[in-house]
Amino acid sequence: MKRSADTGGQPDARPSVGRRLAAGAALAALVAAIVVVLVGLVHEPVRLLAVLILTVGAVVAAWTALAHRGALRVVATVVAGCAVVALVVLLLSGSPVRLLVLIGLIAVSAAATRAALGSTPGRADSRSVGPARRGVLLMNPWSGGGKVGRFALVEEAHRRGIIPIVPQRGDDLRALAEQAVTDGADVIGMAGGDGSQALVADVARRHELPLVCVPAGTRNHFALDLGLDRNDVVHALDAYGTAVERRIDLAEVAGRIFVNNASIGAYATVVQSDEYRDAKLATVVRLFPDLFGPDGRRVDLSFTGGDGTTAPPADIVLVSNDAYRLDRIGGFGRRERLDGGTLGVVSVTVDRALDVPALLAAEAVGRVAEFRGYREWTTTTFDLQSGDSLIDVGVDGEALRLPPPLQFRSLPGALRVRTPVDTPAGTSMARPATGRAVTRLFGVLAGHPDR
Repeated sequence: MKRSADTGGQPDARPSVGRRLAAGAALAALVAAIVVVLVGLVHEPVRLLAVLILTVGAVVAAWTALAHRGALRVVATVVAGCAVVALVVLLLSGSPVRLLVLIGLIAVSAAATRAALGSTPGRADSRSVGPARRGVLLMNPWSGGGKVGRFALVEEAHRRGIIPIVPQRGDDLRALAEQAVTDGADVIGMAGGDGSQALVADVARRHELPLVCVPAGTRNHFALDLGLDRNDVVHALDAYGTAVERRIDLAEVAGRIFVNNASIGAYATVVQSDEYRDAKLATVVRLFPDLFGPDGRRVDLSFTGGDGTTAPPADIVLVSNDAYRLDRIGGFGRRERLDGGTLGVVSVTVDRALDVPALLAAEAVGRVAEFRGYREWTTTTFDLQSGDSLIDVGVDGEALRLPPPLQFRSLPGALRVRTPVDTPAGTSMARPATGRAVTRLFGVLAGHPDR
């Protein structure tokens, strides 16, 4: 696996001295808490193991409760509470002073972690905003298997004083969004999939209006990385009331805005498949042998890699609005932030004779980044050449055919976006897992840029 980085001349967003000190305090307090447990229970291995398991369970459950809403949040909160109660019961049979010290160290570590990670550059623009005066919500009634009707979004919008606009077959969504702006909308939203979100986001950014994303599509990757609970569709409407507003990036290819990613090559062919929307991984597994087998044709793609040299022939190229932590080509992963001001680029080169089984195995277990033909880097612009007259491109899941050359560019801070005040995105675009948080603490302590 090869990885390289090109920041495109962007200035380093290095953590302040205060954040570095907070990271050091968080890690030191965590280590001290572990030492207190080990010293106190070293002669009681069974109780020591139980305390360590309960501690890990409490931490994981607490992160889950913070990052989700609805039933999952309730369950995670109950689990975390039960784990904490069990810890207190186990530790009370020992020294009460040790228990108080342990609780104090955990509290210090938690507070210092928030100070170290909860205020990174690019998120300082987050601000509280009042209710929309004339909020408009466009809805795609066919998206997500009919989520607009299933969640009664028209009725819910009326109840909140939001003007619903439901297109009919053949209506031009962009024209409807533009008309809503002409009629005086001060907040505009979209209930639909990522392709529709991108179109309305383009209208919003052109008129400097804030966007509300309502996850009424099939996959809703954009909503996921905004921190929204994709299973709680109606809750997203709360962003029309008192809300949090921030600026995030958009990306562009051939004059078309996208919020998530564009795929070129074999994966774009997969996107063209009718089965793709309902069964991504199964479709990838079924089609990849045909695409990369003896009769498969490699799409003619040429471009410059992250090291500034001409890249080797690639079968798949993925360009994203800010960088993903990629698990599967067919499923995509998560973005830690939507305000990094970069494009994430991934290329995959497959040796048809040897690599298809390895690629399928890596795809199946969610470890595609370990495939030997995988490369990734970041940049602010990306040019793709081809000898073909038209190239299959999947843009936010929409199948297109575009003439080369394709020019991609990042549009930093181009879009104002509103989310409900209790969305996890209020402190972080995509809350990291616990292990990732520890890694980031070490990064902040070392003074690494926030990328």
